Amino acid sequence: MKTGFPGFPPEAMQFFRGLVRHNTREWFQPRKELFEKHVKEPMLGLVTALNGELAKFAPAHVSDPKKAIFRFYRDTRFSSDKTPYKDRIAAWFGRRGLEKTGAGGFYCSINHKSVEVGVGIYHPPPETMLAVRTHIAATSRQLRRILAGRKLQQLMGDLRGDELSRVPKGFDSDHPAADLIRKKDWILFASLPPDLATTPQLFSEIATRFRAGAPFIEYLNVPLISRKANTIFTDF
Repeated sequence: MKTGFPGFPPEAMQFFRGLVRHNTREWFQPRKELFEKHVKEPMLGLVTALNGELAKFAPAHVSDPKKAIFRFYRDTRFSSDKTPYKDRIAAWFGRRGLEKTGAGGFYCSINHKSVEVGVGIYHPPPETMLAVRTHIAATSRQLRRILAGRKLQQLMGDLRGDELSRVPKGFDSDHPAADLIRKKDWILFASLPPDLATTPQLFSEIATRFRAGAPFIEYLNVPLISRKANTIFTDF
């Protein structure tokens, strides 16, 4: 798995170290060009390279690089934390035709502390949560087979995410997949060493985990694709 992406420059890690100590507009503004050159431009390159790999096994998740990258500016309106900038640069590869972050997708983030890779659904809206839970209740054996895959286990570990203390209303409390139905998020997540960020291996380590997680994402999106199709049909 080769690409021309060389990794982030050391200046990107220096930027993030400085940002942790001085997360203010007064510090950032004189360094905005450094951010654009050493952080944002390399991230655009990484997203473009990952798009090339996604095209081989999850083409519906190929994303416009500029739209895939999360805003670096924090929305502080309803937060007690008023620091204006995020402490990492991140990207999300959602499925075309579905909600940007309310459906299954691929995630990666980089800063000086870690490289993070995730696949799954995080904090979906109630209607999406119900659709996924209903799908799991009917097909839980399929999901367990996917999650038990040796390569997926080695690369991404066990299922994570917030969950309810009991099975939600409308589902059998004794269902054999009660543990999966209680989930409010369905996430597989890996935290990799920060030194990886400045090497060409960054791309392959992320892409390998995306490929391993693709069947999991496809499974989670089945009821959401079906619901979207039904909605379009009923609109005619």
